[in-house]
Amino acid sequence: MREFTHPDVLTKGVRDRWADPEADPARIDWAPRQARAAIPFQVVDGRPLNPFAPTGIRYGRNELGHWGERQAADAIVTAHHGGHRWVLMVERDDDHGWAVPGGMVDPGETPADAAVRELAEETGLVLPGAAWQVMPARYVPDPRASDEAWMVTTPALADLGEVESLPAVVGADDARRAAWVRADNYAALLVYLAEHGGDVFAAHRPMLAELLG
Repeated sequence: MREFTHPDVLTKGVRDRWADPEADPARIDWAPRQARAAIPFQVVDGRPLNPFAPTGIRYGRNELGHWGERQAADAIVTAHHGGHRWVLMVERDDDHGWAVPGGMVDPGETPADAAVRELAEETGLVLPGAAWQVMPARYVPDPRASDEAWMVTTPALADLGEVESLPAVVGADDARRAAWVRADNYAALLVYLAEHGGDVFAAHRPMLAELLG
């Protein structure tokens, strides 16, 4: 049973406040976290248990900063242009591949608001008046997760319909690049990214495969 927490979690993570400073999960008051959870989870002997375990890392936080569930939101923006469907994606700056824009839900923020905020922060795209379809929260198989630290995301979808030109975007914040990726279906998206030397972030593969068909 492997135990691992990346050194950055205990140094930069605590310093920059994206990681729990508590090194022993048994000292955490779990009742409030369980009450806020989007997907119920158990705590056994003071340690949280990923409801979708095993991940390969039984103890510790792997590369994630928090103990237990952390909620994120993702903006899935599509448009139709030149006879094809396109989806907006960003190349992550942590070398984990191409993902849809998204990030952590801040305290007091709704997942829908978080998705809109992350979209603007990572791509510069603002969509006033867009009709967002907010999907149910779902577990994502994040490669940074462990059996004691995992991610749940709420996808928010916006389709721009037929456009004369794809809106300009630029990678910012923790996105190295932002680009429109051809996605008539999920297989076409994989081919398009591979032709441009990229691959889909592992956490987003099942979600995009389901939503793009």
